Amino acid sequence: MNMTLWQFKKCFVSAIAFVVLAFSASAATPIRNIVLVHGAFVDGSGWRPVYEILFHDGYHVTLVQEPLTSLKDDVTATRRILDRQDGPVVLVAHSYGGTVITEAGTHPKVGALVYIAAHAPDVGETEAGNGKKYPNSSRPLVKTPDDFLLLDPANFPADFAADLPPEQADFMAHAQMPAAAKVFTTQVNNPAWKTKPSWYMVAQADKVINPDLERLYAQRAHSHKVEVPGASHAVYISHPKEVAALIEQAAENINSTGAR
Repeated sequence: MNMTLWQFKKCFVSAIAFVVLAFSASAATPIRNIVLVHGAFVDGSGWRPVYEILFHDGYHVTLVQEPLTSLKDDVTATRRILDRQDGPVVLVAHSYGGTVITEAGTHPKVGALVYIAAHAPDVGETEAGNGKKYPNSSRPLVKTPDDFLLLDPANFPADFAADLPPEQADFMAHAQMPAAAKVFTTQVNNPAWKTKPSWYMVAQADKVINPDLERLYAQRAHSHKVEVPGASHAVYISHPKEVAALIEQAAENINSTGAR
């Protein structure tokens, strides 16, 4: 069958339009891989309520269990998990874990960062240094003879987890993972939030990290910020629906190319 020039051009344009639409739909596919990083004094089990929501919503979720022996070791542990993902990742952290993902987030598979009441230091900054500029309201840490730190179990419920049931907070107080003191004084070298889009949750009643420091982190990273009234430092456990919603927002707004 002979085709006129006009018919040929029409078919060609239609084919191009189909390819463009197909590519756009593919590029807009949300990230499905979520990696969760815990903070100091706790392990990854606290993420379970968030994990269950994300899993139910169809996400592939993996937890990092950092040794808390050094920032380098914890970044390595996180990158080990990132290496195993089969595609783009939303990298999420709580508390000290924010410092970990600030370094580990430069990994090529990371499309977005989510900070949940977490540190997000700049080049040359440390958690301890920023904490002096914005003092918290928790009581002093306990130091072991081999230079590890933990919260006094008697103070843990009120300082770390005031909005959790007392029995749960007390269990966490006696199940702490001490963190090497040097993790809080190690400088950050290459902040991922300078090149990767980020989301930030401020816990308004946080006693471990000053909420104003959290706001500073969010502002200078140009993060999409939300605040949770009355939330303690354990906001990732006490408000799992809000935390999961923020993570899913990041996943849905970052396509496979990492563009917003």
